[in-house]
Amino acid sequence: MSEQARRRPPKPYRKPKKDPVRMLAFEALRAVDERDAYANLVLPPLLRKAREAGDFDGRDAALATELVYGTLRRQGTYDAIIAACVDRPLREVDPPVLDVLALGAHQLLGTRIPTHAAVSASVELARVVLGDGRAKFVNAVLRKISQHDLDAWVERVAPPYDEDPEDHLAVVHSHPRWVVSALWDSLGGGRAGIEDLLEADNERPEVTLVARPGRSTTEELAAATETLPGRWSPYALRMAEGGEPGAIEAVREGRAGVQDEGSQLVALALANAPLEGPDARWLDGCAGPGGKAALLAALASERGAALLASEKQPHRARLVERALAGNPGPYQVIAADGTRPPWRPGSFDRVLVDVPCSGLGALRRRPEARWRRRPEDLDGFAPLQRGLLTEALRAVRVGGVVGYATCSPHLAETRVVVDDVLKRTGGAELIDARPLLPGVPALGEGPDVQLWPHLHGTDAMYLALLRRTA
Repeated sequence: MSEQARRRPPKPYRKPKKDPVRMLAFEALRAVDERDAYANLVLPPLLRKAREAGDFDGRDAALATELVYGTLRRQGTYDAIIAACVDRPLREVDPPVLDVLALGAHQLLGTRIPTHAAVSASVELARVVLGDGRAKFVNAVLRKISQHDLDAWVERVAPPYDEDPEDHLAVVHSHPRWVVSALWDSLGGGRAGIEDLLEADNERPEVTLVARPGRSTTEELAAATETLPGRWSPYALRMAEGGEPGAIEAVREGRAGVQDEGSQLVALALANAPLEGPDARWLDGCAGPGGKAALLAALASERGAALLASEKQPHRARLVERALAGNPGPYQVIAADGTRPPWRPGSFDRVLVDVPCSGLGALRRRPEARWRRRPEDLDGFAPLQRGLLTEALRAVRVGGVVGYATCSPHLAETRVVVDDVLKRTGGAELIDARPLLPGVPALGEGPDVQLWPHLHGTDAMYLALLRRTA
């Protein structure tokens, strides 16, 4: 070493720069990981706080949202790629380090951010939240990841389809293997259908509005913001990308709301099911957080019917009250357990039970749910789902209609539940729900209905309609 090199002073220490967008994305991922929080609940207050502090504009908010949701949706694929670039099992890598690596991997492989910018921004984030030592590790791993694009990485890390179809699809489309298996069973058919469904689960869902009948109109909503017509529901509008529902007066006042079209169709099908005799008393037996109850209440009030909205959890019952506030027709909200209800048997003409479930039908909206759920969770839901449907059938009068709905296509939560309860209780029959979803294609052989993201652009809602016969 020359005398000059020995005397060269060391480079002065440079403090890492805080990037508010990536700091916020990291904070959201840590909340999801550490507290089992849901991104759709954690992100809005973080974004609001950043805007109020003057740190964010609209483009920053859009990037932060993409980083959080994109990383969560592709977590399984990114984990497989990261595992190929480190020399230890992923379980031995600290979770905050993994979050920074996954954020970096998404910027490199899932966005148009230039490679040098994705790496340098991720390393700066690592310096801020992890320290300089672990930032060097992050830098080394991300430089390895940057050597290939997503398709090339998937070809390297996914097992061949011919050897293990489910494992291949799990890595390629970032779903746990058991979820791939369950969805494939529910969907039936060949490879194309399941790949289309898994791809749809990884797409950002549209924001869909509902104009609650008698309280607002689609024309009013369309005049307030840039929209496209709904696909199937006469009360639906799809917002243009980047639209803000909270900026619409009718939404702020509760005369309209944000509601997936699948949920709207479930409520409409129950409301329009043919009925003989009185049609005066409706029940929503699992009403929280209140979206379907608000639509049912509006429809009921147009006909002079009254809605009772029941929700077991008091805090969710308060959300239902907020959703129904201002509805012109008679309604009541109570906190009650639908498996031990306070109402008398045969009290209602129409009953909806949208039962608690695994949520596998809404993975577009809650991508982290796919990594939290386990196959054994379904065993916990099974008695509750059967109990709620049994009591719903007891609550409706002879000739009345019950709608059993769930935001899961898993057969153990849909058809199996309905068949079991029908066999055990008797006195009811399935009626064909398909004609009550006019214009909606690909509804299968009936009489129940399963909606799909890749076929209908909705969450994977299931609906069975049952008429009480004795």
